[in-house]
Amino acid sequence: MRGVFILAVSLTAGILAGSATAVTDADRVQVYHEFRGVFDAKQYKNALPLAEKLVSLTEEQFGGTDRALINPLSNLGTTQYRLHDFKSAEETFLRCIKIVEDSGGGADRALLRPLHGLGATYFATGQYEDASLILKRALDLSRNLDGLFNLEQMSILDPLIDSLVALDRHDDAERAYDYAIRVAEAAYGKTDLRVLRPLDRSAHWHERMRHYTTARILYARALQIAEQVGGSASIRTVEPLEGIARTYRLEYVNGGDPSENQVNVLDPFAPAPELDPALANSQRLNPDGEHAILLALRAIDKAQPVDHMRRGVALVELGDWYLSGSVLPRGLQAYREAWRDFELGGSTAALAAPRQLGYRPPWSSVSRAKGDHDNMDEHFVEASFTVTKDGRTTDITVSDTDATESQQKAVLSAIRKARYAPRLEDGEPADTEGVRLRERLLSKKPRPG
Repeated sequence: MRGVFILAVSLTAGILAGSATAVTDADRVQVYHEFRGVFDAKQYKNALPLAEKLVSLTEEQFGGTDRALINPLSNLGTTQYRLHDFKSAEETFLRCIKIVEDSGGGADRALLRPLHGLGATYFATGQYEDASLILKRALDLSRNLDGLFNLEQMSILDPLIDSLVALDRHDDAERAYDYAIRVAEAAYGKTDLRVLRPLDRSAHWHERMRHYTTARILYARALQIAEQVGGSASIRTVEPLEGIARTYRLEYVNGGDPSENQVNVLDPFAPAPELDPALANSQRLNPDGEHAILLALRAIDKAQPVDHMRRGVALVELGDWYLSGSVLPRGLQAYREAWRDFELGGSTAALAAPRQLGYRPPWSSVSRAKGDHDNMDEHFVEASFTVTKDGRTTDITVSDTDATESQQKAVLSAIRKARYAPRLEDGEPADTEGVRLRERLLSKKPRPG
């Protein structure tokens, strides 16, 4: 009897000892609060061991596949992502997604954070196709759970758009940019300042695609919002005014929307209609562009203290405007003034190298081609040249190529007609030797046999 009593006492003591070391909710909550304190302070190296400890405590309390791990794993993956440990972040987010899918299903709200994190990780490592697929899944889930125009999806939509742009999926990117604007308008109203960011992102992308009219309309919408909120001389009007000026200038030097004059990929050496002298001479710089950049400078000067770096940027655009219109003295003077502002702002790096203002690639360029390229071979021409202090190109030679002689001549001709802004040295325009340009070109594949 006495032996049985001793055994019972021993077992009870063992149980009590075990319970004394068991993980409790309070333990995990304390570690979580410590983690959030350093993570929110952006001390990610200090946050990492706390995130790892929280995962370990949760595993010890609930096991390695319990849904209680979803948030701790998401926090760990996010911390690893912020530390640029993308391989570990990918593994953590994938583990988290598996736990959710095994315990819930494909329409579980708990999937949003790890899907978003995994997609962002793939984007950060240049895996744009994988990023677009994962982020699209997260976006669809967000819309199903919270509505078509819910604001929370914007954090997913932004990296998805960047992935589509990186993949050259232009139609999908355009729809996504438009959708981002609609989401912001639905959440804040069409005249709210928070609509400016998606408007600006979309305008810049259309500008890059040479959709200058569309970009200008978007910049004009942004300008209207900025003026309604802060007045016509508000500092918020500067960026849309610069965009309006820039699209007028680029439209003049590069031609209009390429969708209006689509390239025939079956005959990539067909003459380019915009190079017709009669058409080119009929185009002039729209004075509204010059007016816009002068208004931007006025708004910058009105704000006190003056932001010299921002003023320098606006003066560079003004110089680009005059140089593109062949008003060389006024253009160079604007650059000199910009140099002085950049000096006051702390850096003249923006004027340390020539900048391309106008260049119309040959008709066979990859950048001009539309449609399917499967029946085309790609070649390249790399040229070296000097940009003079007045922005002209001279001493143009082919430094490397696998293209035909006629393709090389087309590239050299395009560079000869190009216009550059010169670099500045000690505040004065200077010649720059050894400037390089690489052009990719298409030609029809030879027939088999």
